[in-house]
Amino acid sequence: MPQTYSRYDPVAIALHWLVAIVIVCNFALGVYMHELPLSPWKLKIYSWHKWAGVSVFLLVALRLAWRGFHRPPPMPDSMPAWQRELAHHGHHLLYLLMFAVPISGWLMSSALGVQTVYFGVLPIPDLLDKDKALGDVLKQVHEALNLGMAAIVLGHAGAALKHHYMDRDDVLTRMLPWSKPPRNPQ
Repeated sequence: MPQTYSRYDPVAIALHWLVAIVIVCNFALGVYMHELPLSPWKLKIYSWHKWAGVSVFLLVALRLAWRGFHRPPPMPDSMPAWQRELAHHGHHLLYLLMFAVPISGWLMSSALGVQTVYFGVLPIPDLLDKDKALGDVLKQVHEALNLGMAAIVLGHAGAALKHHYMDRDDVLTRMLPWSKPPRNPQ
């Protein structure tokens, strides 16, 4: 019996790709800024990095709220149970990391005594008192969480490409904004 074509709704697709783009760009920005010498340029890049991190946190909260009221399409019937479980756990881990990474950055900034002012306008309160030793530990935590998220994101993208090119199912196309349902799904 053929499986009907299913896809995510347009809001879920838009939030998915917006979050993905901001995360990838912010990761690249974090790697770039890490080795810069102290300068006004480095401070500006750090501000952009923090703004992007706050934006990721807010967008993921919105995405999670949206998902709470809009169920994702079912996995293909042809997908083995172990792959369904792995996908399920992978998505949960991604959501956890998409919150944990910005929060760890916020905690680190607070401990290092560098307040975040969202887009240079909205001061975000510090969560911790200034404590350089704790800030240094939180910097390592933030970096480790980022590397973990990068690995999970690469696995997520690799699995989507595997489904598209090897399994030839609709796992990837149902999340692509330009994808259209086939006229005669099979």
